This record gives sequence, structure tokens and C-alpha cells, in this order.
Amino acid sequence: MEYSFMQKRLAIAVLFLSLPLTGCAVAAIGTAGAVGLTAAQEKTMGEAVDDATASNEIKSKLLSESANSFGEVDVEVTGGLVLLSGRVNTPEERVKAEGIAWTSTRTKDVANEIRIEPPGGFLANVSDEIITGRVRARLIGSSTVKSLNFNVETYDGVVYLMGIARSAEELKRAAEEASVVGGVKQVVSYVRIRGDTVGRAAPTTQRSPSTQTTPDASYDTGADAELIGASY
Repeated sequence: MEYSFMQKRLAIAVLFLSLPLTGCAVAAIGTAGAVGLTAAQEKTMGEAVDDATASNEIKSKLLSESANSFGEVDVEVTGGLVLLSGRVNTPEERVKAEGIAWTSTRTKDVANEIRIEPPGGFLANVSDEIITGRVRARLIGSSTVKSLNFNVETYDGVVYLMGIARSAEELKRAAEEASVVGGVKQVVSYVRIRGDTVGRAAPTTQRSPSTQTTPDASYDTGADAELIGASY
């Protein structure tokens, strides 16, 4: 009887994990996960909760607006900086997605990396997920990178790094680790350096493979109000 009871509990757990997550479920799991990792990260518990809440809020709003238009838009939030990646069909949808990102009271800035392309399909998304997993594995295996401080998103072979680096050297090393993973075309960083008095991310762009140079820790805002990485 005891064995049967445990079997039922296991079955319920497996069933729950296999179901699509609703907005409430995503919010609950995302926030709990953020709190659980805070002790090992550079950001505070409050910052982790705010980021998880903002991410789930923006994702829910995008899908509520149009699941067909924004189903392939990914949202990542770190330190109030919202990274939008993925694809939409029209320039108007790209602008609309950014507008929705700004509706969150927790949004401090938006990096709009959304491309205007037709749907990529299942295989394209799987390929990007595989690259993301490999990049994370490289960061975890690095002795010079505190991997929990970095979030990784991949779209069409372009890897986006977010988070908080302990130094410019650590950020450079993280970009190097990501750039050598098979299938990576480019590394774009929106990572903030810990102790940066400006309080902004330090976007850097690195093509793979490439000769390593010192990242340009500044935003290129000469002719465009959007956040873009400095190429090198």
C-alpha cells in the first residue's frame, strides 16, 4: 500500500511537469526559483523577485495581446533591463512588443533584439535551446566565471548574455567561453559590471570565432535610442 501511494505521488508530479504552464504557474515557479538562487548570485532577493515578476508579467501580456504574433518572442529580465529576442512578422509588431515591455513598472530599460522574420519552426527553436544548454555548461565548467550570475538566451545562433559580472575580465571570459561553442555565430552581452556607478548594462558584441579584445563598456546611442552592443 505504501508503494502504491508513492507511485501515485510520483505520477502526479510527472503529470504536473508535463502540463503547459499557465501564467500563475509560471509566476509562482519563476519567483520561487529566483529566490532560491539569490544566495549564490550577486543580486539581492528583492531584485531577483522583481526580475522574475517582470519577466512573467511581460510574457503574459505579449501572449494575451496575440499568441500568434508574439509566440516566438522571448523575454529575459535582469536588473530591470528587459531583453526581447526572437521573431515577429512585421515592424509594427516589433514596436508593439517593446511598448508592452515598457508597461511593466519594474522595467528600467529595454534591449529590443527581435528580428522581423517568418516563424522559425520547431527545429530552429530546438537548435537554439541546445546551444543555450551548451553555453551554460561551458560557464558552469569555467573556473573563472561565476555561472549563476549569467543568464543565457539564444536566437538563430546568436547568444545573448545578461546578468552581473564581478569584473570586466570575468565578462570577457564569459564571452570567450560562449564564443567557442559549436553553432554560435555571435555573442552579444548586456551584462552589468558589479559596482558600476552608472548602474547600466555593459553591452559588448563578439563574433565567433574572433580575436579577443577589451569589451567596450558603453551604449552606442549615437543615432538610435535602442540599446545596441558595441561590435569588436
